[in-house]
Amino acid sequence: MPAAESVPSTDGVTVVLHDLGGDGLPLLLCHPTGFHGLVWGPVAAELADVARCWSLDFRGHGDSTAPADGDLAWRGMADDVLAVTDHLGLTGVSAVGHSMGGAALVLAEQRRPGTFRGLWLFEPIVFPPPEGLRRAEPSMAAAARRRRPSFPDRDAAYANYAAKPPLGSLHPAALRAYVDHGFRDAPGGGVELKCTPEMEARVFEAGAHQTAFEHLGEVGCEVTVAASGDGGPPAELAALVASTLPRGHLERHRTVSHFGPQEDPVGMAAAIRHALHLGATTDR
Repeated sequence: MPAAESVPSTDGVTVVLHDLGGDGLPLLLCHPTGFHGLVWGPVAAELADVARCWSLDFRGHGDSTAPADGDLAWRGMADDVLAVTDHLGLTGVSAVGHSMGGAALVLAEQRRPGTFRGLWLFEPIVFPPPEGLRRAEPSMAAAARRRRPSFPDRDAAYANYAAKPPLGSLHPAALRAYVDHGFRDAPGGGVELKCTPEMEARVFEAGAHQTAFEHLGEVGCEVTVAASGDGGPPAELAALVASTLPRGHLERHRTVSHFGPQEDPVGMAAAIRHALHLGATTDR
């Protein structure tokens, strides 16, 4: 089990920060809605020779607490990012974000320019105004509320997810990490999701995507926006996000879905290594 420490954030939240190890410059890894920081373990292992990887559990996820007032607006996710970078004493650091985690990194950099030197974002949920665009939040929130909240044990949960989409496409090590650390022992027996279906749904509903998009011009660091080939709204809008960023680049990974970092840790780690110049002999 990787070392973990507790970091105070805003709104009375305590964020759990995981040290995933490795040898090199620090690299912060930020997870999507409904997941937790330890799902990055397989990617971190592939980067161990060039980066010291850290990941966090966002508020309401994993072992981090949720705000007492129940406000899950994504500005709070940016607060969590800044809390851990401050805790680690990092400025001008590289970071990786997936979905909500990508949006949190964008919001954090907009609020405090210079926090990051480079970002690799896999389908960040940074959407323009909704007119004329398909929006995913209502259907995603509804799907989250339908999720099964408990299982007899972790092996039963793993077998259930592995047998069907969408989590059946995850790499076995990533799915194992998701299950082993995403469930807690339930008081009455069995195991239950740490990020409950209702919590996950409320996070989807609270997203601040338009705010982040409207201020993309304020993100001065180099940003690679990676997109899958699944045709969903995050993949469809990736090119627009990349072109709106002052130093944005688009990267296509057509053989994976929105869960690409968990489906192909080796391939995604290679893309991260290249985009963020990890292990390069000169500082770019």
